[in-house]
Amino acid sequence: MSVTVRVPAKVNVQLAVGAARPDGFHDLANVFLAVGLYDEVTVTPAAELRVTCEGPDAGQVPLDRTNLAARAAIALAGRRGIEPNVHVHIAKDIPVAGGMAGGSADGAAALLACDTLWGTGASREELLEICAELGSDVPFSLVGGAALGVGRGERLTALEVGGTFHWVFAMAGRGLSTPAVFREFDRLAEGREIPEPVASADLLAALAKGDADALAATVSNDLQPAALSLFPELADTLAAGREAGAPAALVSGSGPTTAFLARDAGAAEKVAEALRVSGTCGAVRVAAGPVAGATVL
Repeated sequence: MSVTVRVPAKVNVQLAVGAARPDGFHDLANVFLAVGLYDEVTVTPAAELRVTCEGPDAGQVPLDRTNLAARAAIALAGRRGIEPNVHVHIAKDIPVAGGMAGGSADGAAALLACDTLWGTGASREELLEICAELGSDVPFSLVGGAALGVGRGERLTALEVGGTFHWVFAMAGRGLSTPAVFREFDRLAEGREIPEPVASADLLAALAKGDADALAATVSNDLQPAALSLFPELADTLAAGREAGAPAALVSGSGPTTAFLARDAGAAEKVAEALRVSGTCGAVRVAAGPVAGATVL
């Protein structure tokens, strides 16, 4: 018997970042939207824990116990006093090291898959608690839809969304380390007061209305200057998307994937085609959201 879970990527429509805390983390106001790019994680009983991966950039995915999918299996098994003896196979379609929570998605998917395979009877609250232990973005990968994450981003409040938003994502030629981007954020912020992170009321209203133009006017990412400092070429990709008619262009999360909001599906295809021929990025993908979180197939 095996269990397969499908799990979506995310885009941060707002990422407000506070000052570094004593524990090294930052308080966030993180507005997540799950979008229709998916990984699939399959778990099968095995003699011992092992991880395999296929798909774009699969060679960059760690296959040892540092992989979030492996850590999820270990965490759930540890709570139940059993051995995490499963083969975890990841079929990747979410960009690796792209700021779209691909690793976090795999962790959430493996957790749900192992819970289903082992019949642990874990409550939704317990699964979310394990997700939060695994990483700041993992809880949202489990729930999907749209949500505001506070604290490190792991404490979630579901948000109302009044329609479908169409996005174009441009993949960069290399990855960016999330810790490195936060370190650069801290360096750039030296000597100035950093306000408490809060969600934009106008942005939340735009989501609730399903109004793409209003959302475009309010999206923001406090990590974008740090990502551009470490990866200046991203500015050319952002400019190419804007020139193609995208009403909003921003770095997704810690990057280096760039995200472009479009008014409708047709406009998204036009932006995508312009980006493909611009020579400023690698692969280009179109997706819409919100979509459901981790789901057993």
